[in-house]
Amino acid sequence: MIRTWTASIVPLYEEDFYRLCYGQVPSFRREKADRMKGKQVRAQSVGVWLLYERMKKEYRIEADTAYNLSHSGDYVLCSVSTERHVKVGCDIEEVKEPNLKIAGRFFCPAEYEQIAGKKDKALQQEYFFRYWVLKESFAKATREGLALGMDTFEIMLGNPSVLVKQPENYPERYHYREAVLRGGELVPSESGTGCTESGEYEPEGKEYREDAGGGAYRIAVCSTDSGIEEVRQADFLKLLRVHIG
Repeated sequence: MIRTWTASIVPLYEEDFYRLCYGQVPSFRREKADRMKGKQVRAQSVGVWLLYERMKKEYRIEADTAYNLSHSGDYVLCSVSTERHVKVGCDIEEVKEPNLKIAGRFFCPAEYEQIAGKKDKALQQEYFFRYWVLKESFAKATREGLALGMDTFEIMLGNPSVLVKQPENYPERYHYREAVLRGGELVPSESGTGCTESGEYEPEGKEYREDAGGGAYRIAVCSTDSGIEEVRQADFLKLLRVHIG
């Protein structure tokens, strides 16, 4: 089973709380954070590791089981496997202006055409970042990362999305789950689609908090385990109390 948590690091921007979290992570992680410049990147480094530590405790994760970390903007993301011999990768990206030049150069032709063919700018943005996190999560699951080459595998968006071409070195069947963060609220779904064809987001009756960690984020989890649970939203204020306790 694959479990995935995400959390806003906004509370870690406050120095006293950051120091409290800093004291709960291993020395090598503190040293890494110390080498970083900027409040946000330090909070990402400490926050994502604290999230992993809490998940290990929650699910009694062994040291040799797969996990993966990601962060972007005001959010961190962690996926863990409860079983050995499983591959897992995850990615979270803050939704900004899509870079069609990157898609044209590094994505597969069919993927680029899906993005560039959308006349609505909001849908271009939706498709670009959806492809981006799906491709990143697969690359990270293989442990090669961007060295794998984004055009060596092709994804067909769907419900769920599927790999229709993959490198010969990675013949296993991989599975996906997607989600969207919008204004601080998690919108889990099989496809993770947050836009209609008109490009308008549909909050499904929720009131989104635009001040709770920024705007929109795309999330994807990829694993050789088909049992990928929906992404859960965690709270560092609560996590730290439990962690210390």
